[in-house]
Amino acid sequence: MNILLSGLPKSGKTTLIKNIAVELKSPIAGFFTSHILQEGRRVGFNLITFSGKSGILAHHNFPSAYRVGDYKVNLKDLEEIGVKEIEEALETDKIIIIDEIGKMEMFSKKFLAAVERALDSKNKVLATIVYTPHQQADKLKERKDVELITVTQENREGLVYEIVKKLEG
Repeated sequence: MNILLSGLPKSGKTTLIKNIAVELKSPIAGFFTSHILQEGRRVGFNLITFSGKSGILAHHNFPSAYRVGDYKVNLKDLEEIGVKEIEEALETDKIIIIDEIGKMEMFSKKFLAAVERALDSKNKVLATIVYTPHQQADKLKERKDVELITVTQENREGLVYEIVKKLEG
C-alpha cells in the first residue's frame, strides 16, 4: 500500500503526516521536515528522522548549486540521513513515512531511487508529494499502486484516522 498526500502549500500535509505518525501503532521509519526560523522569518528547512537523527535540508546561506527559490539544497544531509533512513527501513517491515517528495529532494538521484525502491517494496509507504506539475513527481502520482489524496485545510483533520486505518488494516 502506497499513499501519497498532495496539496497546495500550507494545506497541512506535514502536520497531517506528523499526526498520523503519532497515532500509528505499527513501527515507523522515515523523516519529516520543519522550518528553520531566524527572528521569526523562515530561512531554511530541517530534516528530522523518526529515529532521532537530523540535518539541514536547505538554507538561505548554504553553499550549494542546487536551488529552489531562495533556498540552497543540502544533498549531503538528505542522502546521508534521509535516504539512509529509507534504505534501512526497507530491511524491516516498518511503515515508511517521507515528508516530502518535493522539488528540493528530487535534485538527488539517490533519493529518487530510494523512493522508487520503497514504493516497489512490501513496506507500506506514506509520503507527501509536490502538488504542482513536475515530471518525476507526476510519474510517481500516476503509479497504479499509489492512492493519491489531496489534502486541504478543511479535510486534513478527518484524514488522520482514515489513513491510520488504511495503514494499520
